[in-house]
Amino acid sequence: MDTLSYKTISGNKATANKQWVLVDAESQSLGRLASKVAKLLRGKHKPNFTPHADCGDNVIVINAEKINLTGNKWNDKTYIRHTGYPGGQRSLSAKEMFGKDPARLVEKSVKGMLPKNKLGADLFRNLNVVVGAAHTHEAQKPKAINLNEFN
Repeated sequence: MDTLSYKTISGNKATANKQWVLVDAESQSLGRLASKVAKLLRGKHKPNFTPHADCGDNVIVINAEKINLTGNKWNDKTYIRHTGYPGGQRSLSAKEMFGKDPARLVEKSVKGMLPKNKLGADLFRNLNVVVGAAHTHEAQKPKAINLNEFN
């Protein structure tokens, strides 16, 4: 009994082996892409996943302008915000938000799938969404992942 250890090892930020991952959003459905990216950010694909710690990867999403939305979601899906003043509720359709900044559409959908606490805010900082194929993180040597093979 001395040689075996039955203690559960809980991962933390120091023991997490974070990697840089490159995801291509071209011809991907927005919701499916966002759920897989949220899983990568959270670290749920790793054997040392710990719910209360940031043990996920840093994710770079390229080609955000080539995302797909099915059905009439371009016109029917609305994003609501409030200015803070009385009567200050504003809304944008998915098409209007995409016209302003396609990266914000991906960021907003991924952020909605992360925890709503300090951990979720920390995990969201590990996400970089880029319009186009060029990104500024070549020095980190990100590993490209095909999301169609990732579950």
